Amino acid sequence: MARQTETAKSAKPSAAAQATLQLVRKRGYLQCGVSQGLPGFSNPNDKGEWSGIDVDFCKAVAAAVFGDASKVKYRPLNAKDRFTALQSGEVDILSRNTTWTMSRDTSLGFNFAGVIYYDGQGFIVKKDSKITSAAQLGGATICTQTGTTTELNMADYFRGQNLPYKVLAYEKNEEALSAYDEKRCDAYTTDASGLYAQKLILKNPDEHLVLPEVISKEPLGPAVRQGDAQWEDIVRWTLFALINAEDLGVTQANVDQMKASASPEIKRLLGSEGAYGEALGLQSDWAASIVKAVGNYGEVFDRNVGPKTPLGIPRGLNALWKNGGLMYAPPIR
Repeated sequence: MARQTETAKSAKPSAAAQATLQLVRKRGYLQCGVSQGLPGFSNPNDKGEWSGIDVDFCKAVAAAVFGDASKVKYRPLNAKDRFTALQSGEVDILSRNTTWTMSRDTSLGFNFAGVIYYDGQGFIVKKDSKITSAAQLGGATICTQTGTTTELNMADYFRGQNLPYKVLAYEKNEEALSAYDEKRCDAYTTDASGLYAQKLILKNPDEHLVLPEVISKEPLGPAVRQGDAQWEDIVRWTLFALINAEDLGVTQANVDQMKASASPEIKRLLGSEGAYGEALGLQSDWAASIVKAVGNYGEVFDRNVGPKTPLGIPRGLNALWKNGGLMYAPPIR
């Protein structure tokens, strides 16, 4: 997500960051910080049931720790409060379409486990404007949320293109999107994944076009507090297990049969060879539990945001490395 502007300051790991695995097990469930509602990433339905890529990742961590993906409680957090909630120990993990940046990784006391979704800032316009490229936005009025780096990214882009523009910035994202829908501005900007999701809630979604340009790098990933290396390893290797499972052809449907595979890589992944789960403080079948609960990375992507969903997002940079994307995980060995 386009990241909230924050002041760099020293943040010492809290006591809650120590022995997180033991605290989670004693509590009996994982506390997972998610968004207040972003389709495809973390969004509740009318029954209060959560779904999305970030939600599936929370389930995957719960499956790794408990062997039960249902042992999660979701804490909806806005952009402003998400960092405080993680720092204070209110949540064990922040899985909330959050951009990995240097300041967050250093001065805020967080460590990112990896990238679960490669994103970047984009624009949406009305089709009847005949605009098909961001290069045609010279002189346009653009709506966005104030206090985020979307404004800084825009300034960089338009200055680099030597194009004039105007900004209508709103405190709440919903206000900015509503202003765009009511034609108070010519375009609306946020991360591309958010554009696909928010397009669905416009009055007439088919009348809008997400432009092809991406003007920033927004690597989204789960974050944990600094100071607990074991917990950080568990969260990081949960992500790597999802990616490696897809790479090795292990799916939610075939994971049990794959346990009998002759492949050493698959044996190590699924726990029939080596003591890799034990090294994390988990059961030997930790990764098998993950895949059985949510599938592999490709299945998580396709189920929540892929071409056959209402969002219709192509894999793009989020394809496996061998398919032209950036998804690549270190081996389990």
